[in-house]
Amino acid sequence: MIDPVVDESWLRDRRVVLADVRWYLDGRSGREAYERGHLPGAVFIDLDTALAGPASPAEGRHPLPDPETFAAAMAAAGIGDQDQVIGYDDAGGVVAARLVWLLRSIGHDAALLDGGLTAYRGELTTEVPRRPAATFTARPWPADRLASLEETAAKPGVVLDARDRSRFRGDTEPVDPRPGHIPGARSLPCRDNVDAEGRFLPVAALRERFAAVGVDGSADVISYCGSGVTACHNLIALEHAGLGTGRLFPGSWSQYAHTDRPAATGD
Repeated sequence: MIDPVVDESWLRDRRVVLADVRWYLDGRSGREAYERGHLPGAVFIDLDTALAGPASPAEGRHPLPDPETFAAAMAAAGIGDQDQVIGYDDAGGVVAARLVWLLRSIGHDAALLDGGLTAYRGELTTEVPRRPAATFTARPWPADRLASLEETAAKPGVVLDARDRSRFRGDTEPVDPRPGHIPGARSLPCRDNVDAEGRFLPVAALRERFAAVGVDGSADVISYCGSGVTACHNLIALEHAGLGTGRLFPGSWSQYAHTDRPAATGD
């Protein structure tokens, strides 16, 4: 399988499917942003319909999509079983990581485009590619790449919170019913995995970030965030740094916050 992070030079002379996965917590339309300008040849993948199931208090704001729904969305976008997929967004990959992680979890070649739209120096286009529908086989989400609410709360290893530190501390909570974090979790804001242009920090620097929160490749790692989307960025960074694959808690804080389990605040 290809490395989970590739740069523009890697794309040269390779036949890949570029996937634009822009999405905004403030309600702006990712599709409208795509239509105003995207990388040449890129298809648009909608987070809410292709990469997540229906929201609910019991499962969170972005639960994993049904495998058949995911497969149908990939096929409709022209992504087939044999296609290599390179995802990007305009936020350092923190949203596109959800697509890349889902694909890699079922053994499909996929990677984040380092820097994404922010670092791209070429001309954007408004032309929408006409890719024919493809065949994409539905595969169940592998249990060994996922962690349940109960497992995460039990802290079998290191539990990482990918949200901004202010939300981890409980200083603010803009979308979920109560502030704070899962007791025992460690703050590792995913947006700090990249530099100002959205490119990943050097591997040595990533390994230092993980080491500072107790991750050295020897312990089980569970990643969560607000709704299970940006948590995938920490998992991609973990793998890119050579520290294993870790597990995703899909429901994340948006599921946990609807329970009566204790919440921690502060650092």
